[in-house]
Formats: sequence, C-alpha cells, structure tokens
Amino acid sequence: MMRQRLTMKGILLIALVVLGLPARPAAAQDQQQDSSKQPYTMAEYNAFQTANAETKPDAKIKLLDDFVSKFPNSSLMQYVYALYYPAYTQLKNYAKALEYTDKLVALGDKAEPLSRLQAIQARVQLFPFVYDPKKPDAHDQLVKERDAALLGIKLLQDLKKPKDSTLTDAQFAEQKKPGVALFYSAAGFADLQLKDDAAAADTFKAALSIKPDDAVSWYRLGLAYLEVKPPQFMDGIWAVAKAIDLKIPGDVQIKDYLRRQILAYEQPGCDSLADAQLNELLQLATSATDRPATYTIPSADDLNKIRSSSNILTVISDLKAGGDKAKLNWLALCGAEFPEVVGKVIEVKPGADFVELFLFTGATPEEIEAATTPNLDVKVMGQSEASRLQKGDGVRFSGTLLSYDSEPAFMLHWDKAKVNPEDIPAEKGAPGKHTPHKVPPKNPGGN
Repeated sequence: MMRQRLTMKGILLIALVVLGLPARPAAAQDQQQDSSKQPYTMAEYNAFQTANAETKPDAKIKLLDDFVSKFPNSSLMQYVYALYYPAYTQLKNYAKALEYTDKLVALGDKAEPLSRLQAIQARVQLFPFVYDPKKPDAHDQLVKERDAALLGIKLLQDLKKPKDSTLTDAQFAEQKKPGVALFYSAAGFADLQLKDDAAAADTFKAALSIKPDDAVSWYRLGLAYLEVKPPQFMDGIWAVAKAIDLKIPGDVQIKDYLRRQILAYEQPGCDSLADAQLNELLQLATSATDRPATYTIPSADDLNKIRSSSNILTVISDLKAGGDKAKLNWLALCGAEFPEVVGKVIEVKPGADFVELFLFTGATPEEIEAATTPNLDVKVMGQSEASRLQKGDGVRFSGTLLSYDSEPAFMLHWDKAKVNPEDIPAEKGAPGKHTPHKVPPKNPGGN
C-alpha cells in the first residue's frame, strides 16, 4: 500500500495560514483590563511563552512537561499541546506526536476549532508512519483515524468566516477545499486498510471531486474498486491509469501492477497483447478525467465463449473482418492450439530446425483445390520428414496460432505444428508409390 510522504514543513496550516486566524493566546497583559475574564495567570502565560520561544525540540518538550506538571488544569493547555506535536515530529517520534494531536482534539469545545483542525490535520499526515497492521489494536487505530478525519471534515465545513475577514464567502469556501480533500483522503486510507472498500471508494471520489490532480487518491481509489466485492474492474484500472498519468511516485511498479491486473481479469491467449491494451488505456487517461463510456476490456468469460465456439473457418472470417471484432477474437485465439486443421500444400521450405509449410484452407474441398496462394504459414517442429510433402498434397496438422497478417494478403502464422504422419509421403526409394493425400470433404479444424 502506498504511503503518504511525511513533511511537517509542508503541512497546510488550514486555518492559521489560509484563513489568517490567531493560533496562540493573547498576551495576559492585554486582558488585565478585565481581570474577571482572564482565563490564566501571568505565571502560566510566561511559562508558556518561554516554551514557545525555545527552538530546540528536546528543550521545548522539557519546558512543556514542566508547564503541565505545574498547571495541569490551565486554560492554555490547547496551545501547549499544539507545541508538543511539532516538537516530537522534529525528533521523529511520530507516535508521541500523534498522542498529543489526540490530546488536543479530545479537549472538544474547550479548544478552539482552529486548534483542533490543525491537530487533526497533523494527525492524518502522521498516521501512516505510526500505523502498524501487526499490532493487536490495529483495527481500533484505523477506526480512530477514520473518525478523526471525518471530524476534521465537519469542523472545517462548519468553520465560520471571521467578521474582520476581507475574503468573500465564495473565497472563504474555496480556501477550505484543500483541507476537506485531505481529510477525505485520510478517511479513505483508513477505510481501505479496514477492508471497507465501498466506503473507501466513496471518500476517495469525494476527495478527487475537490482535488482531481491528486495521484495518490486516484491510485487508492483504483485499489478500492479492484478489491471491492464484486470488483469494479473497469473503474479500478481507469483510476490506477489516472494515477500513472499524474506521475505518482513508483509509477513504474504501479504500471506493472496495472498490467498484471489486466492479465488476471482478461486472461488473453498471448500475454503480450496486454501491452497494447495497457498503452491504449494510459493514452486515454492523459486526455480525459472520466473513462470513455465506449472503452472496455473483455473478461476471461468473454474470451472463453469465443474459444469454445471457434473453428479455423470462423477464425479466418472474424480476423478478416477487421476492427473491434478482429481485435476481440485475436485476444481470445492468439496462442490457441487447434488439434486438426486441413489444408492444401502451396509451397514447402525445409529449414535447419523446422519445415515451413505454406498451405491454403477454406470452407469446401472445391475452394481448397482451386486455391493457388496460401493463407496458412505453418512451422513444423521436430518432424523433418514433413519436407517430403509436395505442392498440391492435402495435409492435416495440429499447431499453435502465433500471429496473423491482415495485409497485403491475409496469413495465419502457426508454430510448434505437427503433421499427421499418415499424410507424409514415404521416403524416396522406399517401397510403394506416393499417393497424395486428398482433402477431406469437411474441414475438421474446429477447436
């Protein structure tokens, strides 16, 4: 599972930076005009400011610990917690940092919405680096992460514009969108780990409706679609393709993953055909956000139906038709083995390790007898005696479909073929006279 990259330096301070709201207590002396409303003492305020001014994270934590021990019920505790988690993050003690984001969020209405939002945002960015699926409380930790992210969405959507803000209502709403998208993505990450793939898909779609260029959310949306029961294959591979188009980190490995998904779903006759499908998918993803309604990839069941109903004559007819029909049929029949195909020898080319036969097959014996140009190129392996076949001979062979040419003249190419020994003439000098094998009245090359 791809992780989010942690960078506290790059965290969006949702309300502090974007909305311009204060994130620290007012000076105690500013409140001395009405001491009845002063929520903390000068000693508390000074101790807090000393910790706030300290730049070394380990020294800052010691000062904060001292503050908590002296003033455990201070109204400044939300600001104290807000200093703890960045300090622990600087020390790369992410578990401890996460603990203090939760302490701040747990203050509920005792903390400002801004402070809780910032703590939740830090939490969702820290969580992938703390979460361990092997721990006994892994499930509970995921539920807690999902619930925190959903709370972040609610708090941010409910956040009111300050009265002194110069932003319009529309501008204020627009400024909140990146934070909402972040929280949706975090909830989706937790849902994905919880195997609640349907919920994960919904949250990632919500995130992408706000931030459609988020490669990681596209990738995770793809995972959710591919893992949900039953899988939504086309939506899944499209989402993964969009992630690759957006240059997601590790795109080479993800591209290989996407190819394997196509192969597993489709099970084409030749694995190499998946490469062309993958390239087509990636090209489409660069030009559209939504998957074109006409774009599809056949399932293994679709291809098996073609295999079970095909014979050599339908193969030739369908491939000659060209277009989507030929493409679909070739996906099913490339690499297929046919037990007995009938044809007439047009030309024989003996080689070092194989004998190449150029044959013609058709619907009727009359059509075969009248033919002068081949439509089958057959490589006979390990059967050198096949070189004794002569032009005009009728022959039966089994083999594997390798490729085909549609232009300039239609030709089916076969590999690993074996000729029916009864159809091979006796060696020169051997008793008996060569009697060319006659083409049977029906072409049995059906399966």
